[in-house]
Amino acid sequence: MQQRGLDIEIVSLRHPTDASTHPVHDEISAPVTYLPEYLYQEPRRVFAAWLKARRLPGYGRAFRTWIRDLRRDRTPNRVRRFGQACVVAAEVAPEVSHLHAHFLHTPASVARYAAMMTGLPWTCSAHAKDIYTSPDWEIREKLGDCGWLVTCTAANCDHLRNLAPDPDKVALVYHGLDLSRWPAPEDRDGGRDGTDAANPVRLVSVGRAVEKKGYDDLLAALAQMPKDLAWRLDHIGGGPLRDKLQQLAEQSGLQDRITWHGAQAQDAVRRAYQEADLFVLAPKIAADGDRDGLPNVMMEAQSQGLAIVTTAVSAVPELISDGVNGILNPPGDPATLAASLARLIGDPALRRRMGDAGRERVLHDFAMERGIDDLAARFNLGR
Repeated sequence: MQQRGLDIEIVSLRHPTDASTHPVHDEISAPVTYLPEYLYQEPRRVFAAWLKARRLPGYGRAFRTWIRDLRRDRTPNRVRRFGQACVVAAEVAPEVSHLHAHFLHTPASVARYAAMMTGLPWTCSAHAKDIYTSPDWEIREKLGDCGWLVTCTAANCDHLRNLAPDPDKVALVYHGLDLSRWPAPEDRDGGRDGTDAANPVRLVSVGRAVEKKGYDDLLAALAQMPKDLAWRLDHIGGGPLRDKLQQLAEQSGLQDRITWHGAQAQDAVRRAYQEADLFVLAPKIAADGDRDGLPNVMMEAQSQGLAIVTTAVSAVPELISDGVNGILNPPGDPATLAASLARLIGDPALRRRMGDAGRERVLHDFAMERGIDDLAARFNLGR
């Protein structure tokens, strides 16, 4: 949007925690304002903002809405949302004409309350966790208030339209890839078939070590594969369950076959795809309802010509056609996942056909430009 000419100020609810950034981040010149992550950390700023916000014409409506929400959600986070909204409303520059929330849960609450106070229009993007861990009443009311909402999968779109007072407010806009950053890969060594222990088939998985990514199921599947099948797995990603998963791998006798790389920059991720033979991810619905939408890492892997072994959860089947550009398995079924992995490990020709089909799928249906064009029109930008 910045490259298309949209004048943006980024307002962040939290301070960054990742030590590394991707090169694309260096291209963003929009100023960033950090809200008080916790209200007690900046009491003078919060109090001054509240004094100013309470004089705004829409403050009364925002306060009544917040009290109604608080009665249904008596949490510190709900209080923090209103305090942060007061800061946004009090500090927003006079030339700002629009608020956009880039997640339907906490960011949308802050934007909604601030929009009420200031009288500015607001819109929203919705993704995955923010949809499926939010109560229906809150989603319904936010959809009633916002100007429009875009979401990144057809599964999300159907779910949100069923909750929306006006379904026409909800639209599907796939994220897509900037294919200039994901050029065609060089030919890889496609002959590995799992029979040579000195030249094992290389599996790669990219994802945070959290419940919804299904890494416990993946480790169980790998433990069930034939012992004489030659493979190695490279995992890229941080996450709170990483130490626990490493312990599980050791208990399963897999520690010598898995390398845990931690979070990596985009260039390193791209090299990992190019050096791999097969991509695997086993997402599932977490106990709290959280789930993936359509993981971008699958589009990235397919852009590099990798076949995919995964699970038929949420919007994954919107990208992966079973037997065409990958294999879909039932979530939470390590035995079936193991059989699918063993099949593709042993069949390099099938991997190549699926990888080629996957790259064509991404090029045809998941290039970034289509989604950018849609958003540009929504923000009244020219091409």
